[in-house]
Amino acid sequence: GTPWNLLEANKIALDKFLVNEIKGIVEDNVVIKGMVSIGRDTVIRSGAYIVGPVAIGQDCDIGPNCYIRPATSIGDGCHVGAAVEVKNSIVMKDSKLPHHNYIGDSVIGKGCNFGSGTKIANLRLDKKNIQVSGIDTRRRKLGAIIGDHVETGINASINVGSLIGNNTHIGMGTVVSGVILPGSKIL
Repeated sequence: GTPWNLLEANKIALDKFLVNEIKGIVEDNVVIKGMVSIGRDTVIRSGAYIVGPVAIGQDCDIGPNCYIRPATSIGDGCHVGAAVEVKNSIVMKDSKLPHHNYIGDSVIGKGCNFGSGTKIANLRLDKKNIQVSGIDTRRRKLGAIIGDHVETGINASINVGSLIGNNTHIGMGTVVSGVILPGSKIL
């Protein structure tokens, strides 16, 4: 398979196997709709809006005032903070999306940290299928596939269909497209 097949597999798994359970702490003024699983010692802060199916691991800090949309899986130890929107994505353990981020139709590796305002585009302006390294993904919506321990500076923009290797550093205000090799520094 391809990395973007993970998104469809995640959606199928959530639809078939997700158990509606809340083991963490949910503060007042949180909206939870549909099937949602929240792990032990996770805190869902006031103003969070979560629409299932969504799986959130243990020891996470979610919110305040974030929007988690369907078909999203968030691993253990993650932080999804204020004014963050995550849609149809996989966020692996110990990744931080702390404020003003948009993550759509993407796979985020473990231990990533996104600076404030980092956005991932997930739809071409012409609405055509997204190509990755010349391969037609057959997806109209696909954000980025991001490896482990990737860090972005504030207001970084990541274009549709980008592949970003492990241990990459993306500087503030940078626009990234295409394939970025592991260990790269984009400034």
